[in-house]
Amino acid sequence: MPTDVTTREVRLPLRPPFDGPGLLSFLDDHAIPGLERVEGSRFSRVLTLDHGLGSVTLDLGGRDAVDGVLLLQDPRDEALAVARCRSLLDLDTDPQEVDAVLAADPALAPFVAQVPGLRLPGTVDGFETAARTVLGQQVSVSGARTVGGRIVRALGTPHDADGLTHAFPTPAQLAPVDPEDLPLPRQRGRALVALSRAVDDGSLDLDPGADPVEVRAGLVALPGIGPWTADYVAMRALGDPDVLLGGDLVLDRVMARLGIERPRADAWRPWRSYAVVHLWREARRIQATGERL
Repeated sequence: MPTDVTTREVRLPLRPPFDGPGLLSFLDDHAIPGLERVEGSRFSRVLTLDHGLGSVTLDLGGRDAVDGVLLLQDPRDEALAVARCRSLLDLDTDPQEVDAVLAADPALAPFVAQVPGLRLPGTVDGFETAARTVLGQQVSVSGARTVGGRIVRALGTPHDADGLTHAFPTPAQLAPVDPEDLPLPRQRGRALVALSRAVDDGSLDLDPGADPVEVRAGLVALPGIGPWTADYVAMRALGDPDVLLGGDLVLDRVMARLGIERPRADAWRPWRSYAVVHLWREARRIQATGERL
C-alpha cells in the first residue's frame, strides 16, 4: 500500500436482526488467499475501485451496524467502497420482511427461528463473482479457493495491505489471456476468458442494476456457462432475491428430505434466494453429522 494512503473509519448501519456469524462463515469458506482473510469476527479484502485499489476490514460482530476501516489509494473512492461493502453484506434488506414470508412455511420456520436475519452473500464486484463461479464449476469450494489463489497471484495487481497481497484480476487483465495458459481444464479456461472478454468489451453488464433476465441470457450464450451458473451469478452478483436454483443437487436432495416439492416454493416469493441459503445450511448441518443426503 502506498505511503499516501487515505484511512477512513466507517460505520455501516443495518436493520436487525443480522446474522453476522453466518455471513462470516460463508466468506471464510470462500476466501481466496492473498485477496481475502477472516480473523475472529473480522473480514478483510482488497478492493478494485474507480480511481485505484483499496482494502477494507469489516467487523461482523455488531448487532446494529458493521464497523470497518477503509484504506484507499484515492479518497474519491470512499462512497463507492462503502456501497460495495453494503452490497457484499446485504445490509439494505429488511430481514423481518424476509423472515415473515419464509417462516410461514412449516418446513422453513425452524431454520428462520434458529437463524433470524439471514443475509444473502453479495459481491464487491459482479465480474469477480461471475469469474469465481466459473472457477468453482465441478470442483469443491476448497479446490476453487486454491485455483483462485493461483490466478490472483499470477494475474492480479500486487497490493500490500495488512497481509493481503493482490487484487482480483480485472476483465481487461484476463481478456487477452490464452485459455491454455490458465491452471484450469480447457473448457473452464475458455469459459473464463470468454466471460472476461464479454465484460471487457461491454457486451455483458454485471454491475448493480443490470437486468437479471438480460444477464442470464448473456451468460448462457457464452461457451461453458450453463443455467445454474447464470442463476447463481444473478443471485449473488446482482442481488436477485428470488432465485430458486435449478439443477442444484444439494438443494434438490435437502428439499426432498424435507418433503418439499418445487411448486411449493412459489409461496416463498419474492425471497426464494434466502430460502436457498437456509436449505444449503441445513444440508451442510446434515453432512456434518456424517449423514448422507
